[in-house]
Amino acid sequence: MTEMMMTRRGLVLGAGTLALAGCGNGIGSNGSAQIDARVAATEEYLFRQYPGTRDLATRAAGVLYMPLMTEVGAGFGGAFGRGALRIQGVTVDYYSAAKGSFGLQIGAQQYAHALFFMTPGALENFRRSSGWAVGGDVRYATPEEGASIGKESTELNDVIALVFGQQGLIAGATLSGIKYTRIIP
Repeated sequence: MTEMMMTRRGLVLGAGTLALAGCGNGIGSNGSAQIDARVAATEEYLFRQYPGTRDLATRAAGVLYMPLMTEVGAGFGGAFGRGALRIQGVTVDYYSAAKGSFGLQIGAQQYAHALFFMTPGALENFRRSSGWAVGGDVRYATPEEGASIGKESTELNDVIALVFGQQGLIAGATLSGIKYTRIIP
């Protein structure tokens, strides 16, 4: 019996250790390199699929790329992702984005998004502000096509937001908020 308890305890401790080892805690990790690689691939995809965005990016004071947002919703919903802010093609900061939503919604999806800061003032405002935006939208996404229809209310002016690369199936009408937080990967 004692052997059995020690075995179970060992199993639980071993599983816990493996789970913690799988978490990226930033110490000795390649977090920034991984984010940079994903951002570069996302930027390349965006420019290839939507050629007009290349010109938009060159005119922008900076672009925040969020290469992979994962969202799940069933009444209440949430999304999370990490990305990088680039100014003149160079990464200057890393951000996480956490989104919460409430409303008639069900499903799960993954997508990328980019915020194009078209004026130096808008970029500076974002970098100095809390980065919080609140919006109401009606949206859908399928593997074949995706769209977002709605208005977003944000503290920022002169910012163009693009959502692309949707995969999954989520539908509904929601009120949502998204919080961008500067991180050190």
